[in-house]
Amino acid sequence: MKKRTLETILKIALDTFPVVLLNGARQVGKSTLALENFKNYLTFDDGELRLYAKENPKGFLKNLDLPVCLDEIQKVPTLLEFIKIHIDANRVNGNFLLTGSSNVLDHKESKDTLAGRLCELRLHPLSSKEKNDKPYENIIEKLLHRDFKLPIKEYDDDIYKHILDGGYPEILELDGFAKELWFKSYIATYIERDARDLADIRDIDSFIKFVHVLATRSGTILNKSSLSNDIGIKDITTENYLSIITQIYQATLLKPYFINIGKQFVKSPKLFFNDTGVLCSLLRISSKEELLHSNYSGQIFESYVFGELLKHLSYLQKSAQMFHYRTNDKKEIDFIIEVDNELLAIEVKQSSSVSKNDFKHIIDLQSRCDKKCLGIVFYNGNRVVELSDDLVALPLGMFL
Repeated sequence: MKKRTLETILKIALDTFPVVLLNGARQVGKSTLALENFKNYLTFDDGELRLYAKENPKGFLKNLDLPVCLDEIQKVPTLLEFIKIHIDANRVNGNFLLTGSSNVLDHKESKDTLAGRLCELRLHPLSSKEKNDKPYENIIEKLLHRDFKLPIKEYDDDIYKHILDGGYPEILELDGFAKELWFKSYIATYIERDARDLADIRDIDSFIKFVHVLATRSGTILNKSSLSNDIGIKDITTENYLSIITQIYQATLLKPYFINIGKQFVKSPKLFFNDTGVLCSLLRISSKEELLHSNYSGQIFESYVFGELLKHLSYLQKSAQMFHYRTNDKKEIDFIIEVDNELLAIEVKQSSSVSKNDFKHIIDLQSRCDKKCLGIVFYNGNRVVELSDDLVALPLGMFL
């Protein structure tokens, strides 16, 4: 079993707050992590337990053996109000770990956010560092400290495997056709089921079509009207489906970056699938060769880097934000990360070679911006190429 980066943060949160809410997609390892830290574990996938908690929440909480982990809390969102009352009467840090595969705080039935009593954490699919048993190496920290050292090895095939497999723990034990079956089952069972649980979807076939079409847009600027037209649904339905797919942690809308540098910026978010294993399955890509020849290969590589950066950012123990950058005069940078008034401007290249021209939009930003800015191009090669103190090309192997 792989050591999770979040475990240290989870223990600190349990020592500090009476309630910790651990969110994340199904099958990312929330239950495994909870069972390592809690002897008393109950899941609301159990219909009788769910009925008890809904019909008699006071009695349910009164008879609990604390501390306790309550799994799939989004199935009983009304329980939050009664947990608050319980905590206010007897506040003990670490008494409640709540886990969910959709964010219970966003549910209409949730009448309380437990403000001041709750710490919300997100468990992502395994990062490549976690899969390689390096859970405490943080790529953002390494970039901020200009630590570009790499072991001498070839990364090419490793990168393709990490992209194709994604980060769901069960995939590590599977190969070939068994892996394909797992992804198909995950999409048909968990994504569809969580969508049904979250919203009253009358036409589930339309939603599944939406998910497949959306996969072709991963790594692109979101165009809702185009998406609606391609699927044959109304814009309001597209809005609803986007809300669902993000709430069940399958996709993320990355906000645009704005800075006063005398340029107008594209205001639309960029869309990314959170796991490249699921993404490749939706796009019917299951081998290195299929990935290389796919029309979506560039988008998939960018989605991989996005997913890895998202994981490392969420486990970074300091305030940080990630954006995409695009101006109306077509200056584009894949990712801008803002940490402690410093910027990391990041471009992704699928190519195995790199040139100064790949940095041109980063250089333009650096010339206009008064913040410290490190420009990075991640590429599919094996050498670190430092063009200057603030411009560096790094192998994608940095993530491994």
